Amino acid sequence: MAMTYPPDKATLTISQTVASYLDSVNLSRSQNTYRTYRNGMALFGSVLADHDLKPAETLITALKEDAISWLATALKDYAPASEQCYLTAAIGYYEYLAGENIININLPRVRLLVKQRSRRPGIRLPQFPREEIDKILAYALSLSAKAVENHINHLINLRDRAFLLTLADTGLRVHEACQMRRGDIDWNEGRAAIIGKGNRQAIVRFSSRSMRSIKDYLSLRSELDGASGKSLQSLPIFARHDRAAGKAVKPISTTTGRKIVSERVRQCLGEEAVGTITPHSFRHYFVTTVLIASGNLKLAQELARHKNIAVTQRYSHLADDELDREYLDIFG
Repeated sequence: MAMTYPPDKATLTISQTVASYLDSVNLSRSQNTYRTYRNGMALFGSVLADHDLKPAETLITALKEDAISWLATALKDYAPASEQCYLTAAIGYYEYLAGENIININLPRVRLLVKQRSRRPGIRLPQFPREEIDKILAYALSLSAKAVENHINHLINLRDRAFLLTLADTGLRVHEACQMRRGDIDWNEGRAAIIGKGNRQAIVRFSSRSMRSIKDYLSLRSELDGASGKSLQSLPIFARHDRAAGKAVKPISTTTGRKIVSERVRQCLGEEAVGTITPHSFRHYFVTTVLIASGNLKLAQELARHKNIAVTQRYSHLADDELDREYLDIFG
């Protein structure tokens, strides 16, 4: 729960405002983002203490804009990507202080100090085994015909088939897929409205095979859904079918989503392949598939819901294999 401020906000310590800031992050952002921000603010606290501003004892009025440059200096030994994440967390903290009118902050100066002192993260080219993912998708398609011992195992097979095809054909992040409800999907148009990364609303499009696989799974699940006592619109697309869930229709967690991928990778490719393919590998697969098929970087950006086209551009190198084949066809 967020902290209730006393009438005189100037009596707050730095630690108290950091705790309240992190509470707000926890409520509005993903757990991964929250953990990153918490780690960043812990480092910021250590840096402040090194400059004789012990967060638990120092009043917030003692915090100045220059402290962000201390953090930037301390982050030089970190990876550039970590540096950017932790600085973003600290900037968010200053914005929080200003927005809550706790102290007067010169935000343009904060951003200028960061710009002057921070490094740009290097471009990391996404790598993933495309051919292996093709094999996993072919394996997923075969799950509907796989012999099983009981109805629950058949449900799990159809769920996992739908889950894997959905990841590959929509570009959904694993937490987005796990959180989808039946009411989110426009079944006639083959689209869904979701709240994605950065709390932004977006439209996701489904392939015909992913829609068919979802419908097959939900059709087999109809008796369970009907007995849930809840409206169909509110029920999750991908539900748990473990003993602990019983007859309740509960959404799978992101942990379960990752386990589905790991287990199907193990079954299809063997133990040694586990860990080489994650749910996010299917998102890489999706973006690259769009780029190879269309050659349209802007289209890939929009379908992947990348805010910055530079993120999408990292995938364009993966089409080099296509260039190699075309070159050899021409020149031998």
